[in-house]
Amino acid sequence: MPEPAQRFLEYVFLALLYLFFLRVVRAVWVELKEPRLVSAASDAREVSSALQASGRSGSRRAALKLVTVAPEPGAAYPLGEELTIGRSPGCAVALTDDNFVSSVHARVFRREDEQWVEDLGSTNGTLLNGRRLASATPLRRGDRLQVGRTILEVSK
Repeated sequence: MPEPAQRFLEYVFLALLYLFFLRVVRAVWVELKEPRLVSAASDAREVSSALQASGRSGSRRAALKLVTVAPEPGAAYPLGEELTIGRSPGCAVALTDDNFVSSVHARVFRREDEQWVEDLGSTNGTLLNGRRLASATPLRRGDRLQVGRTILEVSK
């Protein structure tokens, strides 16, 4: 092989090696970084606009729970003030068998008598009714939440 062609292939190999290394570092960084904090003022605006859009007052809603639909249906988790979903054993919904779930993947929390869900910077994202979550979103009965390969449904 000619010397210039060999030198070019060496540089291409090194570039690919560095890109792979940077990708691994980024994946580790995303997994370890703290979840972002949202200001209380913007949270209050989101809640009031969601309540106005739905036409609901601040009345108490019936207690909701998350029920596992797939891959192993049946497990139920009552929704309280806050519930974390992830692979870590410390999460309220510990999905230790799902390799596509981050350590602390998402959280479901109560805000003004409504349940909301938000992704906590997970690698693979959180889907609500097939759409990727970009910010905290209110949950309704019948909504399907996908975390990794696990699908959870909101029910009463």
